[in-house]
Amino acid sequence: MSRLKKGLKVKVVVGKDKGKEGLIKALFFSKNKVVVEGINIYKKHVKPTNGTPGEILDIERPIDVSNVLVVDSEKKKKK
Repeated sequence: MSRLKKGLKVKVVVGKDKGKEGLIKALFFSKNKVVVEGINIYKKHVKPTNGTPGEILDIERPIDVSNVLVVDSEKKKKK
């Protein structure tokens, strides 16, 4: 987990988003999870309250660290 940092590019190795790449937005060290931009997106329905309309939000949920792999862009360019 120490090799991961906010802003690093990672590739998803396992799950419904397998093969997709994105940047790390947040790290949760205690839970061994990361939030990656555009990966593991779910819909959240919000009810209307006090004059604000209800809406459907797209939320990125955390995925386990073992399901991501760091992509080294420098090695990609050399090949």
